[in-house]
Formats: sequence, C-alpha cells, structure tokens
Amino acid sequence: MARESKTARKLRAQAIVQVLADAYPRSRCALNYETPFQLLCATVLSAQTTDVKVNQVTPLLFDQFPSPVEMAAADVGAIESCIQTIGLWRNKAKFLKGLSQMLLDDFAGELPTTVAELTRLPGVARKTATAVLGTAMGLNAGITVDTHMLRINALLKLSTATSADKMSKELEDLVPQDHWNVYTHRIIDHGRLVCVARRPRCGVCPLADLCPSHKSPKAGYKPANDDKEPASAAGLSWLG
Repeated sequence: MARESKTARKLRAQAIVQVLADAYPRSRCALNYETPFQLLCATVLSAQTTDVKVNQVTPLLFDQFPSPVEMAAADVGAIESCIQTIGLWRNKAKFLKGLSQMLLDDFAGELPTTVAELTRLPGVARKTATAVLGTAMGLNAGITVDTHMLRINALLKLSTATSADKMSKELEDLVPQDHWNVYTHRIIDHGRLVCVARRPRCGVCPLADLCPSHKSPKAGYKPANDDKEPASAAGLSWLG
C-alpha cells in the first residue's frame, strides 16, 4: 500500500467521523454524574479501573460528599471507605480530597475551564482534563485518548503514536474540533461493540471501507457475542 499523504489521511479521518456519527448517534460518557465536579471525581477514579466499577462506588461517595466543600472537609479515611473496591483507592482518596481543597483555595469552589488550570489539580492529567471539559462543559479542549482510542486509531492508521498525549495531538490535526469530545465516546462504543480487542467483528464493521486493518471474515464467521450492552439498547439496529 502506498504511503498515505497527510491530506488524504485528513479526508479519511473526516469520513470516519461521519460514519461514526451515523453508526453511534447516542454515544455518551459512561460515567454517572450530576455536576462537573462529580464528573471530575469519577474520571479521576476511573484510572486503571472500569467505568462499571466506578459507577458502583460513586452513588455512596457523592451522597456523602456531593461538592468540593464536603469532600475537602472529609477525613481521607471516610473517602477511602467509599471507594475501597476499586484499584489504587488509597491514592485516589488523597487526590479527591486534595483537588477539592485546591478548588476551594484557588478557584472559589468552581471547576476551571482550561486544561492548564485543571491539570494543576492533584490526580488530574491532560486526559482527565479534556474529558471533563468536553463532557461536562461542552468545551472541545482536546481529544481524550484511552486504551480503546490507542488501539483503534492505530488500526485505522490515523496515528502511529503509542502515548496518549502524542496521539491526542495527532488526532486533533485530523478530526474537526467540534467532534473532538464525541469522537472519543464513539470510538469507545465501537471498541466495546464491534472492534473487540480479542475478536474484532470485521464482518459487521461500519468502518470497513475506511480501515486499512479490516479483514474479510472467514467462512463460518460468527460475530462475538460478549457485549456488555445489547446493540438494541444502544440504538444500533444495524448491529443486531
């Protein structure tokens, strides 16, 4: 295959964005929250932990500590007791208390609206900052890259980066800015429902014509049936 020019890759990326929009019109953040602060906390908790497990602990956490005021005043042990079933819970409890105190001290209890300011908070990396700004505030400040994004964008040959920050910057040159936030959610849904890591469902992939890694299904192909959510529940009648 001839080397793809940046212009051609950008045009292909824009076509991928449109196909994803048609295929996953209801994609959204999988974390449960009511306020930007709660989404920030949930996103910090999600590091090296599944969204499902985070959603299991946040109801109690947010019932006891719904805002930076309560979280900052809490004993760290009380925060730990709410989240001790998820990975790295001791460090994450310290992060939640610390970021809450900094929000009160430096930002009058409100979440700042830039990546530079958000990443000053304990436990908040660029990935967390862009996710919160995009999902909770509607600000397309950057593309959030997680493991699904790293794997699938590599398969799509949109980026050769192996780090989240480098891939974010490469994709931001290709994907229209008004799609930055929802692009991540749609790729995540695509990774969970179709481009499954251990058994990709190439036979039903809507991106087949745009994916250099696409493989025609062999005779007797049977799609994987290990979706966490039925396709019908996600409004994906084409998937079945």
